[in-house]
Amino acid sequence: MTDAENKALQAKEKAEVTTPAEGTKPGLVFTPAVDIFETDKEITVLADMPGVKAGELNIDLHENVLTLDSDVKPPEGPKEADVIREYNTGKYYRQFRLSQVIDQAKIDAELKDGVLRLRLPKVEAAKPRQIQVKTA
Repeated sequence: MTDAENKALQAKEKAEVTTPAEGTKPGLVFTPAVDIFETDKEITVLADMPGVKAGELNIDLHENVLTLDSDVKPPEGPKEADVIREYNTGKYYRQFRLSQVIDQAKIDAELKDGVLRLRLPKVEAAKPRQIQVKTA
């Protein structure tokens, strides 16, 4: 395996948001890493959000802005004490501005194994179609 392939397989660390104006609470705020894919029918966003539970994830859509927001709590139990702490806790926050090609009423979200999958279907007018040529 080459060094480039090895680097591609390594997990990405959480990136801390550097703009202090975005956070009003003390603590770290992370921007989840995303991959975005497009087909003729939809756009798919995959967001890496380890430690987030579905019931604690807020997905808000307001004035064409889609916001992802959640807290990441420490994974240890109530009677466990830290020996080494490398797992960062804090808050996830990411926003996306949606274009008019997204059918906002049909957006679907699924959280599995720490990865959020957002399906953003396109409106019918934005989907490619074949135009039939008629002969005279």
